[in-house]
Amino acid sequence: MSSYLAVLRLPFAARTFATALIGRLSYGTVVLSMTLALASGRGSVSRAGEVVAVFALSVAALAPVRARLIDSRGIRRVLLPLALSYAAALAGLAAATWRPGAPLWLLEGLALAAGATAPPLGPTMRTLWRTMCGPDQALMQRAFSLDTVAEEVIGISGPLLVGLLILVANPALGVLLSAALVAVGTVAMMTSPVISTVTVTAARTAKAPATAEHGQKARRTGSGRTLSRILDPLSAAAGVGIGLGAQSLAIVAFAIHHHQPSAIAWADAGMSAGSILGGLAYGAVSWRVPSRTRLPLLTAALGLSIATAGLAPNIWVLTAIATASGVFVSPLMTCAYLVADELADERSRTSAGMWVNNAFNAGSSSGYAAMGPALARLPLAWCFTIAAAPVLLGAGVAQAWRRTHTGQRQEQPTTETMPEAVAV
Repeated sequence: MSSYLAVLRLPFAARTFATALIGRLSYGTVVLSMTLALASGRGSVSRAGEVVAVFALSVAALAPVRARLIDSRGIRRVLLPLALSYAAALAGLAAATWRPGAPLWLLEGLALAAGATAPPLGPTMRTLWRTMCGPDQALMQRAFSLDTVAEEVIGISGPLLVGLLILVANPALGVLLSAALVAVGTVAMMTSPVISTVTVTAARTAKAPATAEHGQKARRTGSGRTLSRILDPLSAAAGVGIGLGAQSLAIVAFAIHHHQPSAIAWADAGMSAGSILGGLAYGAVSWRVPSRTRLPLLTAALGLSIATAGLAPNIWVLTAIATASGVFVSPLMTCAYLVADELADERSRTSAGMWVNNAFNAGSSSGYAAMGPALARLPLAWCFTIAAAPVLLGAGVAQAWRRTHTGQRQEQPTTETMPEAVAV
């Protein structure tokens, strides 16, 4: 625990991190709040699904563009306008859903506007961690582990907060709360002196002399170049997202098959608890193995644990296996973000983190959708094996890419007491 206190004792770290978490909590509350607000009264679940789908698709589709703007224009000039625009769109959606009867085109338009301007607070915070930690690789690993665990906690606490809120208030209030959280958190985050440090550094980089080598490198920089540099963390994150999305639906089918649907919550809680504990333990350990080597190993371990779930005889054994699987999730994503940051170009680190995050989210949705047909045609045990397959494939691709592209950027040698870590 003292290692994490050292992270928070960095100049302005606790202040910056706390304000970022306030804003990021919005992402833990907005989807459920939006769904409940749209489906309440004379609304319908199908109508709510349409509007939420528009929101989710616009968030994902334009995420790399928003991250690229931050890399090229600076955090202060881009993040605050995005956050305030996002909050305004959510406030409009809350007003439109306060009473039933708003036309579908208006709801979808507001959802599209909100999704298009959703501020990338997570990738931006990881960029700030790199600035605050400097060259201390061990400290960087702990900072990113803490950040990933915090995201896991937000994923749990956000829906719980909405659940409590709707007991006493209109569901649209949850959408308004999401707007307030992101506005207050981002405005407070902008007051951190770390933001100014990053802005000054970016400005100096942009004004550096345009030598022939620099010009050639700048022309190669872009989304395609970024993706080619970070293929190992990208493939691992996508495989893990597909596998976890597929596994979540397989767990639902398993619980229903054993006539214990209420136990689904226990399996989900077990995986979340395992992820939190695993993330905290991972960040505190001084690893001798380089991060790019650890990434495929962690991914393969998760894939094997998902496949093992198919052997569970009852829901309680499945819950135990899910908890053990969760132990690898936060460490794996922490490692993926760190590797992406190490391999990315100096001017595209926010974009690199966003691509990894997007690969995981897109994979999760795809895996959930693809598991439905598999459950209808195959034995349940085989479905868990199918869920594990993309995770193991992602591990294989990450390992192969690492071996053939180790010259992209030399990994720093490890020491007896300091892990060779990377930054995200």
